Amino acid sequence: MSALKILVIPGSLRTGSLNARLAATAAYEFALLGADVTRISLADFPLPIYDGDLQNKSGVPKHAVNLKRMIGTHHGVLIVTPEYNSSVPPLVKNAIDWVSRVQDAHETRGQVFRERPFAIAAASEGRLGGTRALAALRLILSACRATVIPNQFALSFADAAYDDMDRLKHPADIEAMGALAKQLIDVSQRMM
Repeated sequence: MSALKILVIPGSLRTGSLNARLAATAAYEFALLGADVTRISLADFPLPIYDGDLQNKSGVPKHAVNLKRMIGTHHGVLIVTPEYNSSVPPLVKNAIDWVSRVQDAHETRGQVFRERPFAIAAASEGRLGGTRALAALRLILSACRATVIPNQFALSFADAAYDDMDRLKHPADIEAMGALAKQLIDVSQRMM
């Protein structure tokens, strides 16, 4: 059997993003556990703001179709989101909105969300570590009827959470990341 494939999606394009850094750390953890990991950038899938009139006029953008198909080639997905005003940033929400409208032949709309588990994580310089964004992201993915694993990871004080090798340095953070990665792999294997 081929290796379990995990897709890691950082929800930030900002240079030096704490969430992109956490996504890289998560990808490393999944690889240590034997998964075949792909980490992408949403910059490679530029999408207009979702607009039903635009969809009716021009169809679903090719980058939404490509992102949906990228998700579809993986057994599990981790989304690492920043927190903007106690919620998910427009980049993340817009990508989900567009992907939820892609319907390939012999599929129902949004099927890609129902066929694989999702994990969620966030990083923030603050004490809450993006927990409010995680609650919002869990709600959004659940509305797409995705299986969102129970474990989630909110990295508090993320600007000081790494060692000189760019790895998590606090035992509680290392344990939480490991638990999230193991649970996503376990649920992904059960859903295959």
